[in-house]
Amino acid sequence: MHLSSLLLGAIAATAVTAHPGHDIRAEHAERQAILDLVGRSDYGRCADKLKARGVEARAIARREELAKKIMKKRNLEARSIYARGTHQSNATYTLQTPASEIFASTDFCFLSPEVTEGPYYVAGEYIREDITEDQAGVDLALDLQVYDVETCEPVPNVYLEIWHCNSTGVYSGVSANGNGNGDAANLNATFLRGLQQTDADGIAQFETLFPGHYTSRATHIHVMVHVDPTVFPNNTIRSTTASHVGQIYFDQDLITEVEAEPVYNTNTQSLTLNSDDMLLQQGSKVGDPIVNYVYLGSTVSEGLLGWIGFGINTTLSKDVTAAATFYESGGVANSNGG
Repeated sequence: MHLSSLLLGAIAATAVTAHPGHDIRAEHAERQAILDLVGRSDYGRCADKLKARGVEARAIARREELAKKIMKKRNLEARSIYARGTHQSNATYTLQTPASEIFASTDFCFLSPEVTEGPYYVAGEYIREDITEDQAGVDLALDLQVYDVETCEPVPNVYLEIWHCNSTGVYSGVSANGNGNGDAANLNATFLRGLQQTDADGIAQFETLFPGHYTSRATHIHVMVHVDPTVFPNNTIRSTTASHVGQIYFDQDLITEVEAEPVYNTNTQSLTLNSDDMLLQQGSKVGDPIVNYVYLGSTVSEGLLGWIGFGINTTLSKDVTAAATFYESGGVANSNGG
């Protein structure tokens, strides 16, 4: 689905519970309040400034290098098909297509500091690039950029955290009645969670899997930015504050393809379309929260590379509440969180 058609989708009129005790309508109102306060609507303006400062050229080279790295890792170098276009294009690329044509597009969205972190946020995650662990699914490499909405400058040396459910809709690190993670042993699980420190261009890269879905929410990945967290000797971070919290999404056509793949196709939870997710619809009003992507082989099963830019306001922050905290000795539930 192209963004133009996505924006035509109706916003749900009633509150929807994405997780037990989680009212999406309340989150929708919180996000709108901060967006009204900030009062910005054109974050694409930063694209021209980043290009002029050479940031875009470096991004093209970096994404091409990441693609080659992942393709080599998966023995895909000899494939004739390199990628299909982003969610805004039906273009088909080959190995001969210039990288400047494939990787130049960067869409931006604004991460509000007032968006809820959701009921399954876990503090104390590992600083690491590969968060896949033993999970099965479609490989997804992510190139994520953090920039300042006031100056359009990249934001270096902050910690970008991501977390998402697995191919059947289960989150690690929590013990709850929803989404199939009621087993107390799941508190010690750490799959599909992690952090990376941004470089001089505000970039953090991850190797993960394409997320699955769960009832009443469109397919998404949670993101959070920590400006000055505490780093512990076991290479984890615990922070009670975050500068920005948000979610990124995926093209509906791509979701449909992935959902037909093994493991994903065993998920019995109902699938919510992008056009029916009010948080996605709201985020689309101030930018493009859908990840740009290319295939790294001839089919989606051979993996994807995605990228997106996050605009943040570096002067704002909020307290965050974790459903659980992962310590060196294991996970501990927070009775006041989630």
